[in-house]
Amino acid sequence: MSSPLDAPVERFVAEITGALSALSGRAEDDLRDDVTVEASDVVAALVDADGRATDDELWGFLGAFAARFDTQLARATPADARAARLTEGKARWLTEPSPLFQLLVDADRRDGTDRAWRYYERAMHLAHSVASLDLLPSDSELRAIERFRGTLLGAMDAAGLPRPGGPGPRRGPPARGTGTGQPPAAREGAASPEAARAAPAPEPLPPPRALEELIAELDALVGLAGVKEEVKLVADLVQVQQLRLRRGLPVLDTSRHLVFAGNPGTGKTTVARLLAQIYRTLGVLDRGQLVETDRSQLVAGYVGQTAIRTREVVESALGGFLLIDEAQALARGGERDFGLEAIDTLVKLMEDHRDEVVVVAAGYTEEMAEFLDANPGLRSRFPKTIEFPDYTTGELVAIFTSMGERSRYEADEGALVRLRELLDAAPRGKGFGNARLVRNLFEAAVARQARRLVGVEAPTDEQLVTLVADDVGAGPPSPEPEPEPEPVAEPEP
Repeated sequence: MSSPLDAPVERFVAEITGALSALSGRAEDDLRDDVTVEASDVVAALVDADGRATDDELWGFLGAFAARFDTQLARATPADARAARLTEGKARWLTEPSPLFQLLVDADRRDGTDRAWRYYERAMHLAHSVASLDLLPSDSELRAIERFRGTLLGAMDAAGLPRPGGPGPRRGPPARGTGTGQPPAAREGAASPEAARAAPAPEPLPPPRALEELIAELDALVGLAGVKEEVKLVADLVQVQQLRLRRGLPVLDTSRHLVFAGNPGTGKTTVARLLAQIYRTLGVLDRGQLVETDRSQLVAGYVGQTAIRTREVVESALGGFLLIDEAQALARGGERDFGLEAIDTLVKLMEDHRDEVVVVAAGYTEEMAEFLDANPGLRSRFPKTIEFPDYTTGELVAIFTSMGERSRYEADEGALVRLRELLDAAPRGKGFGNARLVRNLFEAAVARQARRLVGVEAPTDEQLVTLVADDVGAGPPSPEPEPEPEPVAEPEP
């Protein structure tokens, strides 16, 4: 009885058995059964993740392990597996590292080897293979994969083991997550529609970056915990769908277009750029570039011109992501406004090029509902919304610090105290600038520091790289005391 899990299970067992043999000096034949049990635990845990073991999942489990264990599994059916509770209660196994994995982690920490990372890669492929047994994996299954990923990487991080794309040399742009607010031409990898039309034929693309390197860069962004989880779930679903396609199995036709909702400066552009590269790495997109646009580049002032503009912008993004900033602005102006023409054209082009471009509509949370209601086809084409919350004061301070590290500046304790005061005093309503505000504060601090040091003869290296409280700016104004109430004369009797 063959199983779609045969190949990933065999790769896991062969590679981890070899790693254990090299570590312990024991023969691989003596270790193979123990590693096979480990693989069965991984599979059973993923099957149990959503509390619902389907027939396809159980046939996959039975087919993969019947020939590997000297048991009655070869004659078992899914009904027998349920009666024997073969996979029940296994989901908890995903929340803490197994003794075998911890053994590899400890050995890597001692010897400088990478056996734990090889376990991680084989185990994650096995997890995605389990999720691909059903036509559409449940949200619970995808979140279970992320819990498992977090468990394994957490154990490696705790031991100080490096990840590809982690500390050390890195290919591609540095991790940001700062929502800098720079014009598109100033950001790495961003292309404006005008530049795309005027540019010569593109040069050959560099090889796609490794998926785990991109995930590590995503994890390195300040804050955005919920956003990171949602992006990983999207990437997990794509991997599962790709596995099914490679096996010639049907895949539900789902829309990949996204809504990014949140205030300015919350990392929407940075995350879109990373996700575009992830899609290229996974083979969903050919180029993985990010093209940014807004109403001013899509809407013209004359009849018939808006559709042409919109088509040119979309075509410049083919093979990558099109990020429409403040997309809600397209839905304003009434029935005679050309913004609605842009939306109508966009809906058609999204269908015509459904496998060639991913559109991300970004804007304020409340107003994005207005955008989605502007055309009957929008909600079905944007099935998923990712919420980008405002950064906390602590996260904004961390972003300020990271900006300084990249520019070789360091804020002393007084500067950090002043920064927290300014951030705490800033109104946190709609339109709060988040990381864009921090960038403005950082650039202003650098300018004030330069003016302060002009009058210093032969400043030291430490003075040249240190930002102090006065560089960050004046503290928030102290609240004025409320005036004493005027005495009220008592009425005469």
